[in-house]
Amino acid sequence: MLTPREAALRLGIAYPTIKQWLYRGKIKAVKTPGGHYRIPEAELDALLSKAKRPDTPKREMMRILSGRNQLVGRIVEVKFDSLLAQVKLSIGGQIITSIITADAAREMHLKVGETAAALIKSTEVMVLRV
Repeated sequence: MLTPREAALRLGIAYPTIKQWLYRGKIKAVKTPGGHYRIPEAELDALLSKAKRPDTPKREMMRILSGRNQLVGRIVEVKFDSLLAQVKLSIGGQIITSIITADAAREMHLKVGETAAALIKSTEVMVLRV
């Protein structure tokens, strides 16, 4: 469960935007006994998959690329081992794993909870920080 501010940061949108989405019911949340909103991470996953649809403005959540096989999700694990890094993304409740160079993972500052896209080409899966 994330605060609206944390959710906005992960989605790369402004805090007031997420508050308006909460008020308008565009995003589901739980209210704490103190009246504060908490947003389930599954809601973010749903918004990220919605960002892939053609009718959603790309500038909001997606970087435009020529590759068509892009799966946007949330980083759930990053493991470094010598020259390689194992990156696991949660995409629509499923986990996809990519092995990339440790240097690339460090340069992209990949961290658990951040949004990333898996770019799939033939037998390769690449990671793009969005």
